Amino acid sequence: MMASYLEQLDCLTRDISDSFPGNDALISQLVTLITTCPPTFTYLHDPHTPRATASLVNALTSSLSAIDAKSFAPDDDAVPIIASAQVNAIVSFSHRLFYDTTFNRLAKWRPRWEDGCENWPGGTAGGVRYNDSLDGFLHGLRALQVQLCGAKTEVKSPRKGRGKTRAQDVAKVVKMVLVVDRVERLKESLPGLLVPLTRLAELSRVDIQTIFISQSPWEDIKPPLGAAVDPFHLLVHPPSQEDTLRILTSHFPTDGDLAAAPHAYHPALAQLYAQYANALYSICSPFTRDPHELAYVAAAQWPNFIAPVLEAQKGLSEFHVISEDVRLRLLRVFLPSFTAALEALVPRRMHARAWCRMPDLSEGPSVDEKNVEAVIRSLPTLQKYILLSAFLASSNPPRTDVRMFARSHDTRSKRRRGGGTRRTPQRSASSSAKVSQRLAGPTPFPLDRMNAILATLLEEHDLETRVIGTEFTQPGEYSEMELMRVHTSSAVAELAAAHLLLRVSPPDRLDGPPMYKCGISFDVALALGRDMRVPILDLIWETG
Repeated sequence: MMASYLEQLDCLTRDISDSFPGNDALISQLVTLITTCPPTFTYLHDPHTPRATASLVNALTSSLSAIDAKSFAPDDDAVPIIASAQVNAIVSFSHRLFYDTTFNRLAKWRPRWEDGCENWPGGTAGGVRYNDSLDGFLHGLRALQVQLCGAKTEVKSPRKGRGKTRAQDVAKVVKMVLVVDRVERLKESLPGLLVPLTRLAELSRVDIQTIFISQSPWEDIKPPLGAAVDPFHLLVHPPSQEDTLRILTSHFPTDGDLAAAPHAYHPALAQLYAQYANALYSICSPFTRDPHELAYVAAAQWPNFIAPVLEAQKGLSEFHVISEDVRLRLLRVFLPSFTAALEALVPRRMHARAWCRMPDLSEGPSVDEKNVEAVIRSLPTLQKYILLSAFLASSNPPRTDVRMFARSHDTRSKRRRGGGTRRTPQRSASSSAKVSQRLAGPTPFPLDRMNAILATLLEEHDLETRVIGTEFTQPGEYSEMELMRVHTSSAVAELAAAHLLLRVSPPDRLDGPPMYKCGISFDVALALGRDMRVPILDLIWETG
């Protein structure tokens, strides 16, 4: 038994909802508006993911127009013939392009090379052109409606007697849907079309609904003097974290052969990919929440991210499970590169395939760290001490600063050294194991905390290389004076520009000191400490 029209609509709604997670309410509302008694003008405002919304509307209207209304009962007037067309305002930058694109898609007409790439002819043998003007466009919509209905009308002249109109009984109602994507560009290229499109049903006298999709609000686009009608507003909210992660993980194939050779999309790596997508979202979501853009960045970063794991799996008889230690180390290495990938890939400054071919930290940490060490060793002495201070501030908890860096003799004798033996507190079997700070990655710190550690390092390890004037009589007075100079702030800014210091607070933030994170690894900090004769291991609270 064939399903009814409402059952087909429910099935279509579920299919579209599975393809676009998190948009169930929007999809249900659009289906109801299009198939019943829609408003003549609808404005769809999506400030976060306009391209995803345009894809959703295109998939929905195409599926609705693919339903064969003639397969249902002839007396069922509730089943309309839906003809849809989605026009991109960037591509259709002239009147003829806009009119021809609309007619071809409403009539499902495909220009073919054998026919001279002719556009929709209008169903007439006289060669009437409907793309010359707005008036012709309106007449073309009426002719298209007659063609879709399959009805022929004949009107007698009133001068010869009583006017009579003969027409075939139209079994189905024809509804047209015109969707204009990126309509903010329409205001720049074809501003004269804005008002007629908002009143298209009134001017053409056909059952047509106009839907605008834009990233900008209607107040920024509407024509002046109140010429356009007020639209029916639909606001699209940004997708939640769960829906975005569901979209990202859906791109990873899970139906492969588990016995296959190790490759980047092996089914055994699905759980690692889910954790990778979660870390990517936490880094990139403040800048973009578009699932398609995040999936593009994730696909570009994944081959380099998984390369060390695939290298370790070579020669093994079966694919081994990735341990938690390896996962944390990989995320720690790649977290700084997520932002760089976002800055290069989202504006399309670089193709994803070209980004995959770039040498990354995963291709050999020894080579990259040697390059970083060579750059760091060429820095001035003050910047080297700043990097060591930043590393200690990111590695140690703030509550340990007094014990690790106190200058007085009493407190210095009581503080704990990193290389000494400590008694590990007993923990119960139900408590979770604490992750080492080295595996968890660098933590943010305020600038004044780093300056306090820097003053201690300069006072304890740089006194022999400095000439102190006689006016400085108190211990630490010269070091505190150095921190207040302009060249210290300039050194911090230069290190931040070189990504050796990572600023995590917004630049326009006025309340409180700026927040930073260290951008060098543990091995690079040890090498720098050996060059500066600073015992880094003695100054780290946790060395494991």
